[in-house]
Amino acid sequence: MKEEKTEEELKETVQEAPETEQNTPEEEKEPTVEEQLEAANAEIVSLKDQLLRKIAEFDNYRKRTIKEKTDLILNGGEKTIVSILPVIDDMERALKNMQKAEDVSAVLEGVELIYKKFIDILGKQGVSVIETKEADFDVDVHEAVAQLPAPTPELKGKVMDCTLTGYKLNEKVIRHAQVVVGV
Repeated sequence: MKEEKTEEELKETVQEAPETEQNTPEEEKEPTVEEQLEAANAEIVSLKDQLLRKIAEFDNYRKRTIKEKTDLILNGGEKTIVSILPVIDDMERALKNMQKAEDVSAVLEGVELIYKKFIDILGKQGVSVIETKEADFDVDVHEAVAQLPAPTPELKGKVMDCTLTGYKLNEKVIRHAQVVVGV
């Protein structure tokens, strides 16, 4: 009867066996301090490399944007200047013809055409004239250089005359209109 084990003893033996097998594999051993140190050092080297690459990438980006801004500042007006060159050509022709011209009205008409062409080119570049004729005085766009008594009550606080034309560039005032205001 010694050879025969009771059912309870068999269950205990079966339960003990898997536990001992699970605890003994060397794969699940905790890494040693040296192995942990090596892994940490490898990670530090990797992170340092990544950091240096990001710093270099950012420095290149910064240099590139500074160069682009410099180019924009230096060459930003190129489009405008190229569009104005035909007006200069027209003015040169007009000056040559004025020396020979006998008809003043023809010269005046030519200069008016050049002026209109120039205003059109500026308009395409975003420049617009500040309207002043019978407009209400507005300190945002007008500069009062004189005040005169208004001939009629309707002209009080209104622009009576413009002594210097004002201009806007894309709705930003670049030169205030100098005006005479009725009081």
